[in-house]
Amino acid sequence: MKKYIIYFACLLAISWGCNPKQKTDDRAGHDQETSAGHDSEEESHSHAEGEGGDHDHDHSNKEKTESHDDEILFAPEQAKAIGLEVKAIQPSTFHQVIKTGGQILSAQGDEVTISATSGGIVSFNKSSLNEGVAVRGGESLVSISSRNIVDGDPAMRAKATYDIASREYERANSLIKDKLISEKEYNDTRLNYESAKIAYQAIGQRTTAKGISVATPITGYVKTKLVSEGQYVEVGQPLMTITQNRKLQLRADVSERHYKNLGNITSANFKTPYDKNVYRLADLSGRLVSYGKSANSREYYIPVNFEFNNVGQVISGSYVEVYLLGQPRENVISVPVSSLIEEQGLYFVYLQMEADAYKKQEVVLGADNGENVEILSGVKQGDKVVSKGAYHVKLASASSAVPHGHEH
Repeated sequence: MKKYIIYFACLLAISWGCNPKQKTDDRAGHDQETSAGHDSEEESHSHAEGEGGDHDHDHSNKEKTESHDDEILFAPEQAKAIGLEVKAIQPSTFHQVIKTGGQILSAQGDEVTISATSGGIVSFNKSSLNEGVAVRGGESLVSISSRNIVDGDPAMRAKATYDIASREYERANSLIKDKLISEKEYNDTRLNYESAKIAYQAIGQRTTAKGISVATPITGYVKTKLVSEGQYVEVGQPLMTITQNRKLQLRADVSERHYKNLGNITSANFKTPYDKNVYRLADLSGRLVSYGKSANSREYYIPVNFEFNNVGQVISGSYVEVYLLGQPRENVISVPVSSLIEEQGLYFVYLQMEADAYKKQEVVLGADNGENVEILSGVKQGDKVVSKGAYHVKLASASSAVPHGHEH
């Protein structure tokens, strides 16, 4: 028993001797951990300060870059290749405008309608006699034959009637000398003869192997062909229309609400549906002919008529957009129509900020004369606006291949 007590005492002594060293080691370990933690915090704090400095630097650069994020890069070489043009905006004279629709018509006296001089079957004397074919004054275009018709050929009837009337007139001349017929009977015979002669000359001189010839009285072009080969026609029926196409008329149909402004109309521009040109009557020797004093009861529009020289590019009968020009206004800011870009009902232009940089600018529109548009806000005097090639600048702004920011 004593042996176990002594053994237990020895173990207890050994354990007591080892405790101070363990505490010292624990304290040293704790101090080392605290120091390491402190150093780590200082390093972390120093690193955070460094990151904060870099962040401030990046933020500054970001603000500098964002200041030009709305600019679009477009190299001068690209601009030259596509024909991009820039116009410096200056105030100028701009007319009051009434925008409406209208139609191009032939001028009075510039076209004639050829009609049938007798009834019969139509045959054309000119090959490929279609719309647009040039014809000369006095040229025979159509022949009308009645030889195979029940009533017979009117030319042959006219000749037979003339021959009989001629013989009767010669007989009456011999009888009147001897007072064998009365004066009244002689006068009736003479009247029949003159009438038959006129009818025969009117038809006989134009009679050919194909029938009665119909010619055009003027030189010009076939505007409308109203009959076909082999068609039967009656006397007076229209065959075709010939136009000289030298002068045309512009008829604008104006709403009643603009009636009080019609007295101020001086000229007009118009645009056709088959080309992009805007025609100015001032360049075509155009003039205002008249305007209506009342509206059409069926259409509720007032006609305004102009006459101008045909330049050979305007089709008679076509419908056009018309811009009636009224009183002039001074110091108006305007841009070409080609400068405008429309997006969801809003309109924009592109301003040149530098030789290779452009900016998209929203504008508010005013009157439009077909060539230029009045700008109520968004553009000021001296601004450089893209007048040609604006669509290419728009594509450049939307393309991922072109940078969206411009850094200096």
